[in-house]
Amino acid sequence: MDKNDLKNPPDTAVLDDETRAALEKLARRFRNADGIGMQVLSMVGGQAEGLLSKLPMPVRQGLDGATRRALEVAFDAASRSRLSVRDRADWLNTVVTTAMGAAGGAGGLPTALAELPVTTTVLLRAIQGIAADEGFDPADEKVRMQCLQVFAAAGPLARDDGTDVAFLSARITLTGAAVHGLIARIAPRLATVLGQKLAAQTVPVIGAVAGAATNYAFTSYYQEMARVYFGLRALARDGSVDVETLLREFRLMVSPPKTLR
Repeated sequence: MDKNDLKNPPDTAVLDDETRAALEKLARRFRNADGIGMQVLSMVGGQAEGLLSKLPMPVRQGLDGATRRALEVAFDAASRSRLSVRDRADWLNTVVTTAMGAAGGAGGLPTALAELPVTTTVLLRAIQGIAADEGFDPADEKVRMQCLQVFAAAGPLARDDGTDVAFLSARITLTGAAVHGLIARIAPRLATVLGQKLAAQTVPVIGAVAGAATNYAFTSYYQEMARVYFGLRALARDGSVDVETLLREFRLMVSPPKTLR
């Protein structure tokens, strides 16, 4: 079995105390990941759903294509950078993208659009570093695609009710067109997320501040999602609990409590 694949032994395992504690830690990361994003929305004075309407129509219509191109550039560039640039701590990645967001926001929409593929590359590179931290090899094609899969998570400005964990359980298959197929699936959803980012960055007067805050939120969010994604895979790889049990317990931990009527 590929050491990077999730284990799937018979569904008879019960979470031991150590595994449950590790899973609860990942669940807390997942629940708290969008906190900074909510602060950004408060700063720019809007709702996530309304941010896209602030962008010019041609920009909105071109978001899917721009996002797909950004992902394609990032997929290759992030991996190539590993040959010459060492992995950085999460906080340093956040500092870098925050500065980039400030520069992008300061110049309005044109510079924010130009900054988009660069930030996407830095984010993917950070995700690859997190995969390496968890003992996965970012040079492995499947792991590279799993890193890309992290972008399938909902963005920090528009989280669901805490149950959006589909990206954690998506299966990655290696075929000739697998990368392009994965990008094609991820791009429409990520386009909406990045559109919200662009709109927040281009708020009049506070563009640079909003750009810095938005990139800070995005980098923090996707790094947390990567920690959850590869943390779950590491638990399944190293422990005796099958992935279905881990994901079922994880969903229970992150789901909001039901209220009685």
